[in-house]
Amino acid sequence: MNYLKISLGIFIALAASRFIPHPPNFTSLLALSFYVPAIIGLKFLPALIISFVITDMFIGFHGLVFFTWGSIIFIGLISKYFVQNLKNRIFGCLIGVFIFFILTNFGVWSMGSYGYSLNGLINCYTLALPFLGNTLVSTIIFASIIEILLASKKYLKRKILN
Repeated sequence: MNYLKISLGIFIALAASRFIPHPPNFTSLLALSFYVPAIIGLKFLPALIISFVITDMFIGFHGLVFFTWGSIIFIGLISKYFVQNLKNRIFGCLIGVFIFFILTNFGVWSMGSYGYSLNGLINCYTLALPFLGNTLVSTIIFASIIEILLASKKYLKRKILN
């Protein structure tokens, strides 16, 4: 029952972030993809992916979903290596942004719209830089919110125990 409640919470947080109008790539997507498995466990990675699948049913499937979902799975799997302290978590979250950028834009290039050349690959990544900026800013904001919530929980727990 607890797994279901937490999974529903993950879905609501992700869906709200994806459905509420926002600038391109300005969502809680990567912060959640990092923090959910890192903080509450890898067993919630399927709940995260299912949330993506359900929201993509409404937003619309596209040729890049496997690159998107694959990057989310990869970010979730490596998140456990960055959980030790605040500095590591923020660093890991930012690594996740670059993993997402590299994998999804490789997917864009592989679809052929930039041509199958080194020049096309460079052009694809160059034109995606504004999206990277939005992703970085949103991930930092949402990671900060999550960190504040985690710190508040720890503070309240200590206050109650003392």
